[in-house]
Amino acid sequence: MKYLIRSLAFVVLLASCKTSKFPDLEDGIYADIQTNKGDMLVQLEYEKTPLTVANFVSLAEGNSEFVSEEFKGKSYYDGLIFHRVMKGFMIQGGDPLGNGTGNPGYRFADEFNDSLKHDKKGVISMANGGPNTNGSQFFITHGTPTHLDGVHSVFGEVIQGLDIIDSIANVPVAAGNKPVDSVIMDHIEIIRQGKAAKKFDALQIMKDYFAEEEARVAEMKKKKEAFLAEAAAQKEKAELTETGLMWLMLEEGDGPKPKEGDFVMVHYAGWLADGTLIDTSDKAIAEQDENFGRIFQMHRGQFGPTQMLNSPDAPLIPGFREGLALMKEGDKVRFFIPGYLGFGDRPRGPIPANADLIFDIEILPSEQQ
Repeated sequence: MKYLIRSLAFVVLLASCKTSKFPDLEDGIYADIQTNKGDMLVQLEYEKTPLTVANFVSLAEGNSEFVSEEFKGKSYYDGLIFHRVMKGFMIQGGDPLGNGTGNPGYRFADEFNDSLKHDKKGVISMANGGPNTNGSQFFITHGTPTHLDGVHSVFGEVIQGLDIIDSIANVPVAAGNKPVDSVIMDHIEIIRQGKAAKKFDALQIMKDYFAEEEARVAEMKKKKEAFLAEAAAQKEKAELTETGLMWLMLEEGDGPKPKEGDFVMVHYAGWLADGTLIDTSDKAIAEQDENFGRIFQMHRGQFGPTQMLNSPDAPLIPGFREGLALMKEGDKVRFFIPGYLGFGDRPRGPIPANADLIFDIEILPSEQQ
C-alpha cells in the first residue's frame, strides 16, 4: 500500500512538472522557447489566430502530418537557430536550413486580427516571402515595426523573458545579420492551461485548412478552364487590326475618345495564353488567383486604376499602346496580343519570351478619374 501511495505521488509530481516552471499562468496556450541564451515564455493567441497558432503548435510538438518526410515525428524547432538578428528590429528563426529559405514542406495563408499589432517588443509574428507563403519561420520584435501590421501575421507575445530578446538582439552578427555564434532553440514546450486550451486541436485545424485549400485550388482550376474556353470563343469573334492585334468589346462606354497625348485612368488585367494571371490593377481579381502573392508584392499592396499616357510613345508594350488608342472613355475591351506586340523575345518574370497575351483594359469615365 505504501508503495502504491508513493507511486501515485510520483505520477502526480511528474504531471505537475510541466507547469511548475510557471505556476501562476492564467488559462491559455503558451510556448516556452528554450534557447542557449535563456528562455522566453510566449502567450499564443489561439482564439484570434487559430490557424497560425495551430501551425506553430503542431510543428513544436512534432505531430504535423503535412511536413516533409524528413521532419515527421520530430519536434520541428529543436536545434534550429535564430538565423537573422537585427538589433532594434527583430530576431528571426524557425528555418531548418538556417538561411531564410527553408520551410516545413508546405505554405499556408496569412491570418490577421486588428487587435494584434507589431507595437511593442516581444511580439511574435510569421516571417514569409510574401502574402500567403507562411511556413515555419517566425520573428520576435525587438522594436515596434508597425509597418508590418497587416503584412505579417501576429500570433502571440513574449510575457516572460524580454531580457532574453535583448541578449539575442545584441549578439555580434556577420553578413546577412546572422549571429557569429549560433543562437540555438534547444526546445519549444507547449503548455495548455484550462479547458478551452486543452480542447484546442491543432492537428484538426490544420487538416481542415488543407482540405479547404484543396477545394479552393480545384475551384480555381475550374475557373481557369472556364476562362480559357470563354477566351477561345471570344477570339473567334474578335476584330483584327493591320498589326495583328485582336480586340473584342466587352462593355461599350459613351464617353469621348481620348486625344493623343491625354492621360487616362485605366483598370487592366493581363494573362498568358494558358490563363496564368500576370498582373492586374484590380485587387478583387488578384485575390481570386493563385498568383496573388506575387502580384501583391509587385504592387506593394496598393491596387487601383493606373494613369497611362495615350500616345504611340507611351512606355507600354506595343499591343497595349495600340489598344488604348482604339478606346473611348467607359469602354472595356479584351485584347489578344501576339508575342511580337507584347514583350517580344525578352522574358520578364513569369512571362516567357514571345508569349501571346490576353489583356482586359477599361478606360474609366472622366468623372471617375
